[in-house]
Amino acid sequence: MNQTEKMQYMNEQKLPTKFESWILASRPKTLLAAVVPVIVGSALAINKGKFVLLYSFIALLCSILIQVGTNYVNDLYDFLKGADTIKRKGPLRVLSNGLISVTEMKVGSVLVFFTAFLLGLYLVFVGGKIVLIIGILSIIAGIAYTAGPFPLAYNGLGDLFVFIFFGVVGTMGTYFIQTKEFSLLSFLTSIPVGALITNILVVNNFRDIEEDKNAGKKTLAVILGKNFARYQFILLTIFSFLIPAALFFIYDFHFWIFLPYVTIPLAYKLVTMLYNLEGFQLNKTLELTARFSALFGILFAVGLTL
Repeated sequence: MNQTEKMQYMNEQKLPTKFESWILASRPKTLLAAVVPVIVGSALAINKGKFVLLYSFIALLCSILIQVGTNYVNDLYDFLKGADTIKRKGPLRVLSNGLISVTEMKVGSVLVFFTAFLLGLYLVFVGGKIVLIIGILSIIAGIAYTAGPFPLAYNGLGDLFVFIFFGVVGTMGTYFIQTKEFSLLSFLTSIPVGALITNILVVNNFRDIEEDKNAGKKTLAVILGKNFARYQFILLTIFSFLIPAALFFIYDFHFWIFLPYVTIPLAYKLVTMLYNLEGFQLNKTLELTARFSALFGILFAVGLTL
């Protein structure tokens, strides 16, 4: 679909209601990035016989709310900085299309982050000051991703942010709430979670490289080029598939830990898409990358518990 076809399509569609616009701004297809770390961290806690359902449920709500708040702030500041315009190749953005105002988005972002903080106070009660620090840092990082004097996403640090907070922090934090401990094992289990969620951003930035360059958004794809983004995607995927083998041989996990390997054909398909598709066609690649991350994470979690 070229730009003219996209504009014609949008004009023919019924505009979403205000409620639908807020749902759209939350980017529902990206919220799996908030769910997978909690699932994997909880699965490891189950493996250790220390799982508490209520703790995981509250952690899941907080994780989703922080993801939504981050998406709202991202939508807001990408619009204000000119990175999101009506000409973008990706899905509809609510500010650039006039569905939500700047003031409404600012208020909405604050309310979502504040709700996450209030819910997180229960986890602080059961987990201590470390959980409070993790929660505050996660909220600050979510805002700093596109806002502030040194926005991470605009200075080549978006990938690192995603890997750390939606991979390492999300997974290890969930595990810590259940067990009151950090471990090398919990860190290793966080690697494929963070790597494959980061790959969602890699595809997004790969698709938007020209628009980001014009807007002064210095993603790694802009700084180092398309081939780097392809190699980054491949390496993060390979590292993800190496972790189950490491857990099997080093920590004596059951053979079920190799369940994620059934997704290898999908991983191969995604790599071929990065080499053969461009522009609007990459929206399908982005969607499949998110599904791949979720499927791998769920299978990985199952393997950890069996």
